[in-house]
Amino acid sequence: MKIIFLGTPDFAIPSLDKIFASHHELLAVITQVDKPSGRGNKLTPSPVKVWAKEHNVKVLQYEKISRDGLEDIKNLQPDIMVTAAYGQILSQSIIDIPKYGIINVHASLLPKYRGAAPIQAAIINGETYTGVTIMQTEAGLDTGDILSMGKTTIGEEETAGELAVRLAEMGSELLLMTLEDIEQGTTIPEKQQHSNATITKKIKKEECMINWNKSAKELKCMILGTSPDPMARTSLNGELVKIARAKENKDIVIPAEASIGEIIAPSSAKNGVFVKCGQGVIEILEAQFPGGKLLTAKQLYAGRKFQLGDQFQTVMLTEE
Repeated sequence: MKIIFLGTPDFAIPSLDKIFASHHELLAVITQVDKPSGRGNKLTPSPVKVWAKEHNVKVLQYEKISRDGLEDIKNLQPDIMVTAAYGQILSQSIIDIPKYGIINVHASLLPKYRGAAPIQAAIINGETYTGVTIMQTEAGLDTGDILSMGKTTIGEEETAGELAVRLAEMGSELLLMTLEDIEQGTTIPEKQQHSNATITKKIKKEECMINWNKSAKELKCMILGTSPDPMARTSLNGELVKIARAKENKDIVIPAEASIGEIIAPSSAKNGVFVKCGQGVIEILEAQFPGGKLLTAKQLYAGRKFQLGDQFQTVMLTEE
Protein backbone atom coordinates (compact mmCIF):
# COMPACT_ATOMS: atom_id res chain seq x y z
CA MET A 1 0.00 0.00 0.00
CA LYS A 2 1.01 3.61 -0.54
CA ILE A 3 1.33 5.25 2.87
CA ILE A 4 1.62 8.78 4.26
CA PHE A 5 2.92 8.78 7.83
CA LEU A 6 2.09 11.50 10.37
CA GLY A 7 4.12 11.72 13.57
CA THR A 8 6.35 14.00 15.59
CA PRO A 9 8.26 12.61 18.64
CA ASP A 10 10.62 9.66 19.18
CA PHE A 11 7.61 7.42 19.89
CA ALA A 12 6.83 7.44 16.14
CA ILE A 13 10.27 6.29 14.94
CA PRO A 14 9.92 2.49 15.38
CA SER A 15 6.68 2.57 13.37
CA LEU A 16 8.43 4.54 10.64
CA ASP A 17 11.28 2.03 10.60
CA LYS A 18 8.86 -0.87 10.20
CA ILE A 19 6.95 0.76 7.34
CA PHE A 20 10.16 1.81 5.58
CA ALA A 21 11.57 -1.73 5.74
CA SER A 22 8.31 -3.35 4.58
CA HIS A 23 6.92 -3.91 1.08
CA HIS A 24 4.69 -0.84 1.51
CA GLU A 25 5.58 2.45 -0.20
CA LEU A 26 6.21 5.41 2.11
CA LEU A 27 5.09 8.40 0.04
CA ALA A 28 5.81 11.16 2.56
CA VAL A 29 6.11 12.06 6.21
CA ILE A 30 4.04 14.83 7.79
CA THR A 31 5.29 16.28 11.07
CA GLN A 32 4.82 19.35 13.22
CA VAL A 33 6.62 22.55 12.24
CA ASP A 34 10.07 23.17 13.74
CA LYS A 35 9.80 24.58 17.27
CA PRO A 36 12.13 26.82 19.32
CA SER A 37 14.15 24.76 21.78
CA GLY A 38 16.94 25.17 24.33
CA ARG A 39 18.32 28.29 25.94
CA GLY A 40 18.87 29.95 22.57
CA ASN A 41 15.35 29.15 21.36
CA LYS A 42 16.85 27.77 18.16
CA LEU A 43 14.33 26.28 15.71
CA THR A 44 14.65 22.51 16.09
CA PRO A 45 13.19 19.82 13.79
CA SER A 46 11.14 17.00 15.26
CA PRO A 47 12.68 13.51 15.57
CA VAL A 48 10.40 12.39 12.72
CA LYS A 49 11.68 15.14 10.43
CA VAL A 50 15.28 14.22 11.27
CA TRP A 51 14.50 10.57 10.45
CA ALA A 52 12.87 11.52 7.13
CA LYS A 53 15.84 13.63 6.05
CA GLU A 54 18.23 10.81 6.89
CA HIS A 55 16.16 8.36 4.82
CA ASN A 56 15.50 10.75 1.90
CA VAL A 57 11.75 10.70 2.47
CA LYS A 58 9.59 13.68 1.47
CA VAL A 59 8.71 15.90 4.47
CA LEU A 60 5.59 18.06 4.76
CA GLN A 61 4.88 20.44 7.64
CA TYR A 62 1.79 22.52 8.35
CA GLU A 63 0.74 24.91 11.09
CA LYS A 64 -2.79 23.55 10.54
CA ILE A 65 -2.91 20.43 8.40
CA SER A 66 -6.67 20.50 7.87
CA ARG A 67 -6.40 24.00 6.45
CA ASP A 68 -3.09 23.85 4.59
CA GLY A 69 -2.41 20.21 3.75
CA LEU A 70 -5.54 19.06 1.97
CA GLU A 71 -4.38 19.51 -1.64
CA ASP A 72 -0.88 18.11 -1.02
CA ILE A 73 -2.33 14.95 0.48
CA LYS A 74 -4.88 14.56 -2.34
CA ASN A 75 -2.12 14.91 -4.93
CA LEU A 76 -0.06 12.14 -3.27
CA GLN A 77 -3.01 9.73 -3.54
CA PRO A 78 -2.27 7.54 -0.51
CA ASP A 79 -4.02 4.22 0.01
CA ILE A 80 -3.83 4.73 3.76
CA MET A 81 -2.41 7.19 6.28
CA VAL A 82 -0.82 6.26 9.61
CA THR A 83 -0.54 8.55 12.63
CA ALA A 84 1.61 8.08 15.73
CA ALA A 85 1.66 11.00 18.18
CA TYR A 86 1.32 13.55 15.39
CA GLY A 87 -0.16 16.28 17.56
CA GLN A 88 -3.02 17.72 15.49
CA ILE A 89 -6.68 16.76 15.18
CA LEU A 90 -7.54 15.70 11.61
CA SER A 91 -10.67 16.97 9.87
CA GLN A 92 -13.13 14.68 8.11
CA SER A 93 -11.96 16.11 4.76
CA ILE A 94 -8.46 14.76 5.48
CA ILE A 95 -9.74 11.42 6.83
CA ASP A 96 -11.80 10.84 3.67
CA ILE A 97 -8.84 11.09 1.27
CA PRO A 98 -7.17 7.63 1.58
CA LYS A 99 -8.94 4.51 0.30
CA TYR A 100 -8.55 2.79 3.67
CA GLY A 101 -8.81 5.92 5.78
CA ILE A 102 -6.37 6.69 8.58
CA ILE A 103 -5.18 4.45 11.40
CA ASN A 104 -3.53 5.59 14.61
CA VAL A 105 -0.93 4.03 16.93
CA HIS A 106 -2.15 5.02 20.41
CA ALA A 107 -0.23 4.22 23.61
CA SER A 108 -3.05 2.96 25.82
CA LEU A 109 -5.73 0.31 25.99
CA LEU A 110 -8.60 2.33 24.56
CA PRO A 111 -11.06 3.66 25.54
CA LYS A 112 -8.99 4.31 28.68
CA TYR A 113 -6.56 7.23 28.47
CA ARG A 114 -7.51 8.93 25.25
CA GLY A 115 -5.73 12.18 24.45
CA ALA A 116 -2.25 13.64 24.74
CA ALA A 117 -0.59 11.92 27.74
CA PRO A 118 -1.73 8.28 27.97
CA ILE A 119 1.64 6.87 29.06
CA GLN A 120 2.17 9.43 31.81
CA ALA A 121 -1.41 9.12 33.04
CA ALA A 122 -1.22 5.34 33.34
CA ILE A 123 1.84 5.53 35.62
CA ILE A 124 0.62 8.54 37.63
CA ASN A 125 -2.67 6.73 38.31
CA GLY A 126 -0.87 3.63 39.55
CA GLU A 127 -1.90 1.28 36.76
CA THR A 128 -0.14 -2.09 36.76
CA TYR A 129 -0.56 -2.66 33.04
CA THR A 130 -1.16 -0.72 29.84
CA GLY A 131 -0.62 -1.28 26.13
CA VAL A 132 -1.04 -0.07 22.56
CA THR A 133 -4.17 0.21 20.44
CA ILE A 134 -4.27 0.50 16.65
CA MET A 135 -7.51 2.33 15.91
CA GLN A 136 -9.36 3.64 12.90
CA THR A 137 -9.24 7.42 13.01
CA GLU A 138 -12.47 9.38 12.96
CA ALA A 139 -13.25 13.03 13.61
CA GLY A 140 -13.10 12.73 17.39
CA LEU A 141 -10.45 12.39 20.10
CA ASP A 142 -9.32 8.75 19.85
CA THR A 143 -12.92 7.56 19.46
CA GLY A 144 -12.56 5.32 16.39
CA ASP A 145 -12.95 1.56 16.10
CA ILE A 146 -10.27 -0.69 17.60
CA LEU A 147 -8.43 -2.73 14.95
CA SER A 148 -5.85 -4.44 17.18
CA MET A 149 -4.49 -4.22 20.70
CA GLY A 150 -1.43 -5.33 22.68
CA LYS A 151 -1.03 -5.42 26.47
CA THR A 152 2.02 -5.18 28.77
CA THR A 153 2.74 -4.81 32.48
CA ILE A 154 4.21 -1.58 33.87
CA GLY A 155 7.45 -2.06 35.80
CA GLU A 156 7.42 -1.18 39.50
CA GLU A 157 10.10 1.47 38.96
CA GLU A 158 9.56 2.19 35.25
CA THR A 159 9.48 5.83 34.16
CA ALA A 160 7.19 7.25 31.50
CA GLY A 161 10.20 7.64 29.21
CA GLU A 162 11.22 4.00 29.59
CA LEU A 163 7.67 2.77 29.10
CA ALA A 164 7.30 4.93 25.98
CA VAL A 165 10.29 3.17 24.39
CA ARG A 166 8.72 -0.24 24.99
CA LEU A 167 5.27 0.81 23.80
CA ALA A 168 6.70 2.43 20.67
CA GLU A 169 8.33 -0.87 19.70
CA MET A 170 5.21 -2.84 20.57
CA GLY A 171 3.11 -0.41 18.55
CA SER A 172 5.34 -0.75 15.49
CA GLU A 173 4.94 -4.55 15.47
CA LEU A 174 1.19 -4.25 15.94
CA LEU A 175 0.98 -1.61 13.20
CA LEU A 176 2.67 -3.81 10.61
CA MET A 177 0.35 -6.73 11.39
CA THR A 178 -2.67 -4.45 11.17
CA LEU A 179 -1.56 -3.05 7.81
CA GLU A 180 -1.33 -6.62 6.50
CA ASP A 181 -4.82 -7.37 7.80
CA ILE A 182 -6.22 -4.26 6.12
CA GLU A 183 -4.51 -5.11 2.85
CA GLN A 184 -5.93 -8.65 2.96
CA GLY A 185 -9.37 -7.51 4.12
CA THR A 186 -9.28 -9.57 7.32
CA THR A 187 -9.66 -6.84 9.96
CA ILE A 188 -12.55 -7.09 12.42
CA PRO A 189 -13.18 -3.57 13.81
CA GLU A 190 -14.47 -3.36 17.37
CA LYS A 191 -16.49 -0.43 18.65
CA GLN A 192 -15.12 1.35 21.73
CA GLN A 193 -17.14 1.40 24.93
CA HIS A 194 -17.38 5.19 25.09
CA SER A 195 -18.95 5.11 28.56
CA ASN A 196 -15.61 3.77 29.90
CA ALA A 197 -13.50 6.48 28.25
CA THR A 198 -11.04 8.66 30.15
CA ILE A 199 -9.29 11.72 28.72
CA THR A 200 -5.71 12.85 29.32
CA LYS A 201 -4.20 16.27 28.67
CA LYS A 202 -0.60 17.40 28.27
CA ILE A 203 0.94 17.73 31.73
CA LYS A 204 2.10 21.24 32.62
CA LYS A 205 5.11 22.07 34.79
CA GLU A 206 2.94 23.73 37.41
CA GLU A 207 1.07 20.44 37.85
CA CYS A 208 4.31 18.68 38.76
CA MET A 209 5.00 20.29 42.13
CA ILE A 210 5.33 17.56 44.76
CA ASN A 211 2.84 17.75 47.61
CA TRP A 212 4.70 15.94 50.38
CA ASN A 213 1.45 15.49 52.33
CA LYS A 214 0.46 12.80 49.83
CA SER A 215 1.34 9.13 50.35
CA ALA A 216 4.66 7.66 49.27
CA LYS A 217 2.88 5.46 46.74
CA GLU A 218 1.12 8.45 45.14
CA LEU A 219 4.34 10.45 44.99
CA LYS A 220 6.34 7.57 43.52
CA CYS A 221 3.77 7.22 40.75
CA MET A 222 3.77 10.97 40.09
CA ILE A 223 7.58 11.14 39.96
CA LEU A 224 7.93 8.17 37.60
CA GLY A 225 4.99 9.28 35.48
CA THR A 226 6.45 12.74 34.80
CA SER A 227 10.00 11.56 34.11
CA PRO A 228 11.86 12.58 32.01
CA ASP A 229 9.53 15.44 31.08
CA PRO A 230 8.27 17.74 32.52
CA MET A 231 9.67 16.07 35.69
CA ALA A 232 8.37 16.28 39.26
CA ARG A 233 9.74 19.22 41.22
CA THR A 234 10.10 20.51 44.73
CA SER A 235 11.89 23.27 46.63
CA LEU A 236 14.88 22.97 48.96
CA ASN A 237 16.30 26.04 50.68
CA GLY A 238 14.73 28.29 48.05
CA GLU A 239 16.17 26.28 45.15
CA LEU A 240 14.28 24.23 42.58
CA VAL A 241 14.93 20.49 42.67
CA LYS A 242 13.68 18.13 39.97
CA ILE A 243 13.23 14.48 40.92
CA ALA A 244 13.56 11.99 38.08
CA ARG A 245 13.33 8.66 39.84
CA ALA A 246 12.11 7.42 43.23
CA LYS A 247 10.55 4.42 44.91
CA GLU A 248 8.39 3.71 47.91
CA ASN A 249 10.53 2.29 50.72
CA LYS A 250 8.52 0.29 53.26
CA ASP A 251 11.53 -0.81 55.33
CA ILE A 252 12.37 2.57 56.86
CA VAL A 253 11.15 3.36 60.38
CA ILE A 254 10.14 7.04 60.52
CA PRO A 255 11.52 8.97 63.53
CA ALA A 256 8.67 10.30 65.67
CA GLU A 257 10.02 13.86 65.54
CA ALA A 258 10.42 13.97 61.73
CA SER A 259 8.42 16.51 59.73
CA ILE A 260 6.67 15.86 56.43
CA GLY A 261 9.11 16.49 53.57
CA GLU A 262 12.18 15.94 55.77
CA ILE A 263 15.19 13.83 54.76
CA ILE A 264 15.39 11.25 57.52
CA ALA A 265 18.09 8.88 58.75
CA PRO A 266 17.54 5.22 57.91
CA SER A 267 16.84 2.83 60.75
CA SER A 268 19.53 0.47 59.49
CA ALA A 269 22.74 0.67 57.48
CA LYS A 270 21.03 1.75 54.27
CA ASN A 271 22.34 4.33 51.84
CA GLY A 272 19.90 6.65 50.14
CA VAL A 273 17.82 9.79 50.37
CA PHE A 274 14.73 8.93 52.42
CA VAL A 275 11.94 11.49 52.76
CA LYS A 276 8.94 11.38 55.07
CA CYS A 277 5.64 11.76 53.22
CA GLY A 278 2.09 12.19 54.46
CA GLN A 279 2.03 8.40 54.60
CA GLY A 280 5.19 6.33 54.26
CA VAL A 281 8.67 7.07 52.95
CA ILE A 282 9.92 7.96 49.47
CA GLU A 283 13.47 7.04 48.51
CA ILE A 284 14.86 9.53 45.99
CA LEU A 285 17.09 7.76 43.47
CA GLU A 286 17.89 10.53 40.94
CA ALA A 287 17.49 14.30 41.10
CA GLN A 288 18.69 17.46 39.39
CA PHE A 289 19.47 21.00 40.53
CA PRO A 290 19.25 24.03 38.20
CA GLY A 291 22.08 24.07 35.66
CA GLY A 292 23.31 20.69 36.81
CA LYS A 293 23.22 17.12 35.57
CA LEU A 294 21.00 14.34 36.78
CA LEU A 295 22.67 12.85 39.88
CA THR A 296 22.17 9.67 41.88
CA ALA A 297 21.38 9.72 45.59
CA LYS A 298 24.99 8.77 46.39
CA GLN A 299 26.30 11.67 44.30
CA LEU A 300 23.83 14.09 45.89
CA TYR A 301 25.00 13.15 49.36
CA ALA A 302 28.67 13.25 48.36
CA GLY A 303 28.23 16.75 46.93
CA ARG A 304 26.31 17.82 50.05
CA LYS A 305 23.33 18.76 47.90
CA PHE A 306 21.16 16.73 50.27
CA GLN A 307 21.77 16.41 53.99
CA LEU A 308 19.94 14.75 56.86
CA GLY A 309 17.33 17.07 58.32
CA ASP A 310 16.83 19.07 55.11
CA GLN A 311 13.15 19.66 54.47
CA PHE A 312 11.57 19.89 51.03
CA GLN A 313 8.81 22.42 50.46
CA THR A 314 5.85 22.49 48.11
CA VAL A 315 6.59 25.89 46.62
CA MET A 316 6.36 26.84 42.94
CA LEU A 317 9.71 28.10 41.63
CA THR A 318 10.88 29.09 38.16
CA GLU A 319 13.48 27.16 36.15
CA GLU A 320 16.11 29.76 36.78
